[in-house]
Amino acid sequence: MSKTIALLGQPNSGKSTLFNGLTGSHQHVGNWPGKTVEKMEGFFTYNNEEYTIVDLPGTYSLSANSDEEIVTRDYLAEGNADLVCLLSDASQLERSLFMLTDFIGLKVPAVLLLNLMDVAEGMGKRINATAIEAKLGIPVIPFVASDKSDYPKLIQALSKAFEEKKVLNEALFESYYANETDIPYYAVKEIVADCQTQFRSDFWLAIKCIENDQNILNYCKEHLSKEKYAALSALITDVKRGNLHTGNCKFAIIHDLLKSAVNAPATKPTLSKFDRIATSRLWGKPIAIGVMILAFIVAMIFAAPIMAVSGLVPTLLSGPLHNLLTSIGAPSMLDSLISTLLPNIISFAISMCGFVMGVTFVFSIIEEVGYMARMAFVFDSLMAKLGLQGKSICAFLMGFGCTIGGAAGTRIIDNWGQRLLAIILVWAVPCAATWAVMPTLAQIFFGSGAIFVLPGILLFMFIVMAITAKVFGNKLAPKEARAGMIMELPPYHKPKWGHIFRTTFSKGLDIFLRALKVITVVSLIFWLLSYTESGNVENSIIYKIGIAIEPFTRIFGLGWQTFMAFIASAISKEAVLGVLSALYSGSGDVFSSTFGTASTTANLNEILPQAISKAEALAFIFATTFNVPCLVALAATHRECHSLKWTLKIVGYYMVMALLLSFVMYHIGLVVF
Repeated sequence: MSKTIALLGQPNSGKSTLFNGLTGSHQHVGNWPGKTVEKMEGFFTYNNEEYTIVDLPGTYSLSANSDEEIVTRDYLAEGNADLVCLLSDASQLERSLFMLTDFIGLKVPAVLLLNLMDVAEGMGKRINATAIEAKLGIPVIPFVASDKSDYPKLIQALSKAFEEKKVLNEALFESYYANETDIPYYAVKEIVADCQTQFRSDFWLAIKCIENDQNILNYCKEHLSKEKYAALSALITDVKRGNLHTGNCKFAIIHDLLKSAVNAPATKPTLSKFDRIATSRLWGKPIAIGVMILAFIVAMIFAAPIMAVSGLVPTLLSGPLHNLLTSIGAPSMLDSLISTLLPNIISFAISMCGFVMGVTFVFSIIEEVGYMARMAFVFDSLMAKLGLQGKSICAFLMGFGCTIGGAAGTRIIDNWGQRLLAIILVWAVPCAATWAVMPTLAQIFFGSGAIFVLPGILLFMFIVMAITAKVFGNKLAPKEARAGMIMELPPYHKPKWGHIFRTTFSKGLDIFLRALKVITVVSLIFWLLSYTESGNVENSIIYKIGIAIEPFTRIFGLGWQTFMAFIASAISKEAVLGVLSALYSGSGDVFSSTFGTASTTANLNEILPQAISKAEALAFIFATTFNVPCLVALAATHRECHSLKWTLKIVGYYMVMALLLSFVMYHIGLVVF
């Protein structure tokens, strides 16, 4: 039977690095039942025994202020873990041990992992793990999660911890709360004693009640008599700012725990010259934007060789496959499926893999050296208006280059609901391909007037983002669950290049395999709808559908041709000109044009203005801009949110939003033109 280890720690404590280091490729991601909270599980084998690793959501405490905290607390309090691995940042123990003090009283075997020991030592700190272990009564393990050589020793220590089953003894810390005169600790503990369980002590329940934790108070109400609960309520009502008093006790515990166990150079907590500039109101944002532009360039340099290979795949495979299938007399439909569709599916998946690997690479560097926290700080107030945290700005800036990178960039956000909200909002940011195609179309239809169309797109981007944040924000990032940012400025340190490259390439392989599934399904559906043996679009299913629903699409200002091009733009923005060329000049079929294997007619700037009115053109430009970004972005979104339901919701939302914009712009066009 598998033994379960739960990883518990604050955001940025190194849990994800530890999880990946222990499980490698043996992991899967989903959501906790009924919650928009990410659930990561994996396993490893040691001495012929299997160990299941559960990476609990990163939280700062075990209160019930968010879905993440509720999921984490319930999982631990119900005894689902055989062993809890508590992670702390050794370079900032005074702050990162707060989670441990909140865990005291949950009667589950535990070990304390002092991660980032190399950073702590680089700061001149000397930590006596043995002294801390003697005070806590559980194993304390110095560790560097990014150092592969540390894992054999860790796994051996975890195996031993399963045999010893040591639990934090709350009796060692009870005096801190008993001596706090502003809280009735013993009186509350006596009442809630009837509510304690195998895994929740009366000590832990008493502290949570004093903190006015409504979930725990409701739990006690269910398990106490009316008289006892009335007495408990009276005691809690008399407590003013219970959280403040228990917080003082927890920090006192941490102080005494580290007093003789940590030796550090006597320095005043001051900002460096660079940090004073990097976190300033005047220069903080420009510097962060500059760093992100540089990061995008580095990501593209990293991804360029992989994306170049992806571009060669159709050229290298399509011709030989077509010749082979023709020589054996394969039906034309099978020929198209294998020689055209298959190479493009592989190409799209490799392209996505390359770009996401580039983004993972640069973000790993930025986060490891410590600059990510500075960037999050300077943009936190701005991002808060959308219900997000400061780190989200990275995804939006990446989104201007490519939506795939924007979606992948959200993985640095700790809260799953906010991460999903950021992904949804990133879709509203026009990518580089959109900015390349739309000016061409605007120039074709409006000439010098195109100068007014492009700022209009930028303006509507902010409008769409604001509306979208309102639509999804209350569900994914409720106001009552949002908290002010805890400013963390970790020390700068050198990145572990081996760890960064291992993480980048393991994620790349995982992304490639997962992306193939989504891209294959969507591409196959589009191929079936657009395939014609003769190449004549009028024989395709999508043409028949387009003609049938044209009375409906006309409401939004789109004829059947522009509507088909609108649908094709959800596969690839670069395809728009090719599809319009195929539909209006007969140069290639719709599928080949969509996947970039057909040429665009040279005199498109003469053909389109004669066939499409300016009002329809304006509607089409805005509809296409805010449509689903592309097929690969859809696959990246599914990969990041791990939910088909949410992916389909996002697709549906943006298609509806795009058509509504099309309706608005069409009628504006009718008035203007």
